[in-house]
Amino acid sequence: MTREEILEELKKILSTVNGTDIQDIQCDEDTNLLTGLGLNSIGMLYMVISIENRFGFRFEDLNMDEIDTVGKVIDQIEKLVT
Repeated sequence: MTREEILEELKKILSTVNGTDIQDIQCDEDTNLLTGLGLNSIGMLYMVISIENRFGFRFEDLNMDEIDTVGKVIDQIEKLVT
């Protein structure tokens, strides 16, 4: 999967987490999950679980501070999918 494909899948997950239409998710790799997308700790947890289910892996020893932007989430997914 390319980074662009992962971003599109992540937008689908984020739209579900936020309870909005995918068209309402305006983000790029620099978007902060907390301030840019308004996720709280519960939203972050739901996002992580949804990513694990969608991509078929489990995050091990994930430090939530390491995934504060969309790009860093994509980095983590790339590490575990490839």
